[in-house]
Amino acid sequence: MIELPLSALEVAMVEAGTSAADALRNCDGAAQELDRLGYHRLWFAEHHRSPAIGAFPPPIMTARVAATTSRLRVGSGGVLAPNHAPFTVAEQFATLAALHPDRIDLGIGRGPGTFDEGTARALRRGADPATDEEYGRDVTATLDFLTEVGLGELPEPWLLASSRAGAALAAELGLPIALAHHIRPDNTVEALTHYREAFRPSAWCEKPRVLVCVEVVCAETQERAEELTRPMAVVKAGLLQGHSDVPFPSPAAAAAHRFDPREEAALAAFAAHQAHGTPELVQDRLARLADATGADELMMVTPVYDLADRVRSFQLVRDLFAPPGLTGA
Repeated sequence: MIELPLSALEVAMVEAGTSAADALRNCDGAAQELDRLGYHRLWFAEHHRSPAIGAFPPPIMTARVAATTSRLRVGSGGVLAPNHAPFTVAEQFATLAALHPDRIDLGIGRGPGTFDEGTARALRRGADPATDEEYGRDVTATLDFLTEVGLGELPEPWLLASSRAGAALAAELGLPIALAHHIRPDNTVEALTHYREAFRPSAWCEKPRVLVCVEVVCAETQERAEELTRPMAVVKAGLLQGHSDVPFPSPAAAAAHRFDPREEAALAAFAAHQAHGTPELVQDRLARLADATGADELMMVTPVYDLADRVRSFQLVRDLFAPPGLTGA
């Protein structure tokens, strides 16, 4: 058994042949199951203008799920600071924290949340992408405004990162860090080493605190797990070719898709850092990742077509973790 808190990241995949409204209902259903199974947190990612991912604002999803669950910590993974006014973010999450004491997280990230340049510029009202300095100022301002507008309760702030630069900012501000191992796994160890070495205690966090997010797909057999991972592999292959408009295909359509040798190699290299397979294989991969990173918590993203298969994966993974870890005790 793995004795760490276990959490989940929701990216709201829109299954081919369904609507964004269907994906929204699936998010709700998944949240209820995660709460029932005793998961620690559920975070919502910010995305825009993708046929494969629903554009559901994290503050709205946080409000909905916090109101319809009883145990889960809920929040953003993350709100993308360059797209929003810091004061607005602070007001939204301070209000959520007041409504749901000790259950709200504010994960802050940097990316635009879209591959469409026009959408990225629209989100920033025509401004160019944020520089490192601008991003740092936005995060600092958001934290400062939180303390000003707080209504007796504050959300728990986290900084999302996938590189040394993000880790350096988290260390400088004394924030817990959430490492996007599911996006840039090659950067994880270096980023965490720098974070721990450079960390400055703050009012938000007294010592380094690490959450690592990993892609996890678990099934009773290896063959079934590979079937379930293939639709997302088709989406990733599209991104490798510079195509961000690839929908999230059904397992049948994904089975018929043929990858070229370069795509095969890139997908295999990525999968080697994630946890796809039987419970035994997933347990081994997650235990190794926890040991290699010294993570205080593991978060999984499970981009699987069909809610029933996603829930089954959640159930199988839950059984790999000791009960104290699941409740965050």
